[in-house]
Amino acid sequence: MRIVFAPDSFKGTITAADAAQMLADAWLTVDPAAEVVLRPMADGGEGTVAAFAAAVPGAARMPVTVDGPAAAPVETSWLLLPASDDAPNGTAVIDLASTSGIELLDELRPWDADSSGFGQAIAAALDRGVSRLVVGIGSSASTDGGTGMLRALGARFLDASGGAVATGARGLAALSRADLSGLRAAPEVLVLTDVTNPFTGPRGAAEVFGPQKGLTDAVDRAAVDADLVRLAGLLDLDVSVPGAGAAGGVGGALVAWGARLLPGAEEVARLIGLADAVADADVVVTGEGAYDGQSGAGKVPSFVASLAADAGARTALVAGRIDEDADTGIFTATASLSELAGSSASALAEPARWLREAGTVLARQLA
Repeated sequence: MRIVFAPDSFKGTITAADAAQMLADAWLTVDPAAEVVLRPMADGGEGTVAAFAAAVPGAARMPVTVDGPAAAPVETSWLLLPASDDAPNGTAVIDLASTSGIELLDELRPWDADSSGFGQAIAAALDRGVSRLVVGIGSSASTDGGTGMLRALGARFLDASGGAVATGARGLAALSRADLSGLRAAPEVLVLTDVTNPFTGPRGAAEVFGPQKGLTDAVDRAAVDADLVRLAGLLDLDVSVPGAGAAGGVGGALVAWGARLLPGAEEVARLIGLADAVADADVVVTGEGAYDGQSGAGKVPSFVASLAADAGARTALVAGRIDEDADTGIFTATASLSELAGSSASALAEPARWLREAGTVLARQLA
């Protein structure tokens, strides 16, 4: 049997690459003759760089130190993919989660967190001379409209007196002018995201994602939303562009820079050759931390299941938890770490143990 392992990360606990390896190792204890293929996935959020690193031969991590979302130094890396016909100087893969992500904060900073570190990592890749950028923008810590990122790339955001505004959402209130004359030129930029929210409005960056980042007061969210409307005017950005509201507005700032927003899971799958990997697979195993009622809308497991179905392969789901409102009918078999462990707390305490147990359970059912 040929088994392809293509999970997303189990957010905050296990990377997609580690999850794929653990599931494969567990499967082989039941079916040692199986041919296993690892294709860890991502949709633009946590683990995007790791997914490419595991799937693309010759990929090299490039260390970089950036200012994290709270301005503290963060040691991270971006990924350099080998040169190709459409990217003769190589492709840089950068994820916001590892540079300006919410997991890098000890506490939420709704007004001061910003996206500067993400921009600094992009600048480092541009200094290397890459032909293309592939950037994942999930798991952001801020609602700064991408001003921190653009500032790191040479833009200036000024108040009425011509002084630089503060970083983060706090600075948006005083914003009067955007000087883009020093903004670095963009190469081909592909932006991976799993959301379609516009820049502003009831479904925009501040209203929908602000509470996750500490903007819990409705009056505060309305104020930041109004500030983002003003920022969009200064950037000549259409606020209705689907996905512009992703990552606290970083999606929109990237569009203003000249980038293209793409469905994250679909584009990652294309770039790592997932369709070819599952073309002759017997079983495809996918998964994520929590599979719920919204997981069918462009998330990794549902996308992988669709791809596997087209190839005539059976699909298995592994998740930290599987909610009652989740549609699991697209999967041949499922395994919940919380159910195997007896509770969510037990699963979170030993995620690797229960992930391996899930791999064994699925192998016994499907091998």
